[in-house]
Amino acid sequence: MARQLRLVELEFVESAPLRLVFSTQVSASPKGLYAALADDVAGWPGWFTAVTAARPTDAGAGREIRLKGGTVFTETILAREPDTRYAYRVDQTNAPGLRALLEEWRITPTATGARVQWTFAADGPAPLRIALRLGRPGLGRAFRDAVRNLDRRLARSADL
Repeated sequence: MARQLRLVELEFVESAPLRLVFSTQVSASPKGLYAALADDVAGWPGWFTAVTAARPTDAGAGREIRLKGGTVFTETILAREPDTRYAYRVDQTNAPGLRALLEEWRITPTATGARVQWTFAADGPAPLRIALRLGRPGLGRAFRDAVRNLDRRLARSADL
């Protein structure tokens, strides 16, 4: 059953009790990365293996994300800055313990492509925060694998 989370705003990405930040370099362009993140929501399961289904809601102002294991997130998009930033807040979820969750994707151009940074900003009781900190290596691996998959996918589509 879905629970309502606290409706945080963009500044939560800096002030959250738990902030996990990951980044990696890719060869894809900022434009291609942003389009895959923000414009092709339904395409997320094709490169982010933890995501089993994704669909835009509210005429693109929100998303519904389903993960392996049955976790569901109903989200509101908070930032759409073309080729630079994409951020969303989880409004409802069936994941236990979470009080608030905001994710931000930042894209910075580099000489050979782009740097992608993902910030996972969360609030919950101390045991949840500890578990998420302990799970940091797994979240980091999932992020790097997903972005590497996306980079390959974008390279293949550019070759067509």
